[in-house]
Amino acid sequence: MLDLRRPQVMGILNLTPDSFFAASRVSAATPDHTDLLGRAEAMLQAGAAVLDLGGYSSRPGAEHVTEEEEMQRLLPAVEAVRRAFPEAFISVDTFRSSVAAAAVAAGADILNDISGGELDADMFATAGRLQVPYVLMHMRGTPQTMTTLTDYPDGLVPELVRYFRDKLAALRAAGVADVVLDPGFGFAKNAEQNHELLGRLRELELFGLPMLAGLSRKAMLYRPLGLTPEAALPGTVAVNTMALLNGVSLLRVHDVPEAVQTIRLVANTYSSTSP
Repeated sequence: MLDLRRPQVMGILNLTPDSFFAASRVSAATPDHTDLLGRAEAMLQAGAAVLDLGGYSSRPGAEHVTEEEEMQRLLPAVEAVRRAFPEAFISVDTFRSSVAAAAVAAGADILNDISGGELDADMFATAGRLQVPYVLMHMRGTPQTMTTLTDYPDGLVPELVRYFRDKLAALRAAGVADVVLDPGFGFAKNAEQNHELLGRLRELELFGLPMLAGLSRKAMLYRPLGLTPEAALPGTVAVNTMALLNGVSLLRVHDVPEAVQTIRLVANTYSSTSP
């Protein structure tokens, strides 16, 4: 079992040619998976508790990838990581139930679904049948349309509360026992909404579930400063610190050593000042 009573790090391994941060792209073409396994080992040695593998880029406007191509990218990689690191926790970033089932059969432990079951009606039932932890993220639309779906007449946080309430009821009915909430930074949310959400994460603690924050090098950090994803590591450290102070248990990041250091420093500071 992955213990999230204290914050942990999820390292990103993108098996895609078009993820927004070029340095996160891992070559899945070589039969021996040299690049993938080298990066996975470095992340685990640096303190990552989970490795998150994805074969479908979810950046805004990303090109659609067929189910077959996603499986071709993802499944051999999951098998290779499982063989090389049998004790590692492996998460798969997919919204397709068929890919999720095949990935778990190949050795994955966790399902990380950006769509909250919206893009595949069989995802919740599949997660329940497989009896694996499920990361429930908030998003509207698809990666191709989400930037046009940022209007929340009743407010963003009330929308998330209703969304998680309804989705959790459906997941429980499907037999899913372990759920992590992901508010979906950057998914159908503009920069102002992302920052509002970051400051109000504690309001989602009413569900009593661990929260994941995926803020690493995102546009909300670099665009307002006139930077690029490559220059957004300092901003990532800053917002990850804010996320930890607002109750987040799992940081999904490109840069594992910096995230591990952030967690340790926050813990050292607040454990030393607590009564």
